[in-house]
Amino acid sequence: MKPQALLLFCLISILIVPHAAQGQEEKNDGSYGTLSLYWENDYLAKTDSNYTNGGRLTWTSPWIFWKPDGDSVPPGTTPWYHCLTKAIPFFYSPGSQSAMFLAVGQSIYTPDDLHREDLIVNDRPYAGYLYLGFGFIRRSARYMDTLEVDVGIVGRHSYAEDVQEQVHQWIGNDEPRGWANQLKDEPALEITYERKWKWLKTETGSDWGCDLIPHAGGSVGNVAVYANAGAEFRFGWNRPDDFGTCTIRPGCESGTFPADGNPYRSGGRRFGVFFFLGADARAVLHDIFLDGNTFTESHSVEKKPFVADFSAGLGFATSNLKLTYAVVYRTQQFESQPHNEQVFGSLLVSYFY
Repeated sequence: MKPQALLLFCLISILIVPHAAQGQEEKNDGSYGTLSLYWENDYLAKTDSNYTNGGRLTWTSPWIFWKPDGDSVPPGTTPWYHCLTKAIPFFYSPGSQSAMFLAVGQSIYTPDDLHREDLIVNDRPYAGYLYLGFGFIRRSARYMDTLEVDVGIVGRHSYAEDVQEQVHQWIGNDEPRGWANQLKDEPALEITYERKWKWLKTETGSDWGCDLIPHAGGSVGNVAVYANAGAEFRFGWNRPDDFGTCTIRPGCESGTFPADGNPYRSGGRRFGVFFFLGADARAVLHDIFLDGNTFTESHSVEKKPFVADFSAGLGFATSNLKLTYAVVYRTQQFESQPHNEQVFGSLLVSYFY
């Protein structure tokens, strides 16, 4: 995408979204729902290949507070997702908080040379992934667990080809010519679990402070099989009391409102700014976007067994909005990768209502 479009998108989010919440009564019971929009694109690296675009829209429910006797707080409330959360033993834990989320997303992958119509055997396949996701979150003051199940389709009916061609028309780029070689249609299933911890939380005075948020998890399914681990370090002024920021990654919901109903340590409708550095390393056993279709013959390349993402970013927060932007460096994913690594931008806008 052109940088002007990114700037316009950020300005609209900053100027319009907070005004939509004006006139609402301030909530202190944790009963905030969240809408989060994730957008990632590789224009920052002046390329249009590999992981070239990703989008995801997520709705997260208000938190359910479970009292030690197993009842929920606030009393007398029974949200429609109450029985679903309580039916999962691991995510129903007296004395903690829990929520559920629904998501829809699409990811697009292309080789380096978009002008070639033939199959480029030493570069990654054209591929798209369209999915619906749902999951559950459990958190306490020191940790947060996320379980996500995604179902969707890889192949022509992910409509990645249509999206990329339309976007290229809008921004005046050349039409990609090799989509006839994309992966074939395949139903997709992915189950992902991840845990985050909050360590080394410190306050240096005048509302400045820092924290370290490690994470570990894994995924199984015909889309991907991997184990991952990493951490995020944050430093800032009035930073939100949540579990950090991440890229579009199953099992990592980073736009949720803090469970205590207050985004800051000492309360109030205030502005915050923070910087963050993140890393995520994955031991990859299977990746459909490199290994090719699971049940039929298709183009594939020899993937790397270990991949890492390193990110650096800046975030802003108010009592109704969280906005972050990060630059992400991804190490080489397959042996014949033309540029050995990739850089892309990752934008998150979360609105708490």
